[in-house]
This record gives sequence, C-alpha cells and structure tokens, in this order.
Amino acid sequence: MKQIDIYTDGACSGNPGVGGWGAILMYKGATKEISGAEPDTTNNRMELQAIISALKALKEPCIVNLYSDSSYALNAFLEGWIGDWEKKGWRTASNKEVKNIDLWQELIALTKIHTLTWIKVKGHSDNQYNNRCDLLARTAIKNYK
Repeated sequence: MKQIDIYTDGACSGNPGVGGWGAILMYKGATKEISGAEPDTTNNRMELQAIISALKALKEPCIVNLYSDSSYALNAFLEGWIGDWEKKGWRTASNKEVKNIDLWQELIALTKIHTLTWIKVKGHSDNQYNNRCDLLARTAIKNYK
C-alpha cells in the first residue's frame, strides 16, 4: 500500500458563516492541494470536510499519516469518542445528540478503506503545511463570497 502524508485545516468566517477547508496530499515528493467552501457552516464541519475530501481524493486504499490541528476531529478517534457515540446511538456523554453526524459517518466509512495514523499539529504555528492548509481554507472563503 502507498504511504501518503495529508495535512488538513478548516476555517470559518463567522461561526456559523461561510467556511472553507484546505488539504495537502503528499506522496514521494509530489504534492496536491485541494480546497473548497460552503455557506452557513461551522469551523468544526470544515475541519471534518477537509479530512473527508482529502481521503476521498485517494484513488486506492492507502496508509495515511493525517496531520491536523483540530482537537475536535482527532480526539474523536484518539480518545475513542466515535465508538462511544455509536454505542449510545450518536449521543454524547452528556446525552446530547452528536453534532455533524453526517460527516462523522462519512469519515468513519473512509477510515475503513484506509489505514490512518492521526497526528496533532499545533495550529497557526511554525508548521509550513498546516499554515498552507489554513491559507487554502481562508482563500476558499474569500473566493466564495
């Protein structure tokens, strides 16, 4: 299986508001940048959409190192929230309905195709790829308006 590095980020102008996402896919020195925007969305939805869009861009099952600054997205997998939510009928620990169920379910399906390692990066710091994803997301917002 091919090993791919993916960096993702999401942003929102207002929360909710127009949102954008960006991703960089890297394989053997080659890079591909993708981005998009949506109206009336949230930052968390854009973080998830960036990951989903990047994974959907892969043409075959891959081993993926997924880099994100989103605690929301990563902790759902790293802390086991996803399994707990599924067992509780998509309810949180405080018995509230899980937000963004549609995106979580799509992401779960994609994690069954690819082998993922979730890696947290510090946002708005010195990581050039995370910063580039942030720029892609913010540019998608500007171009959408």
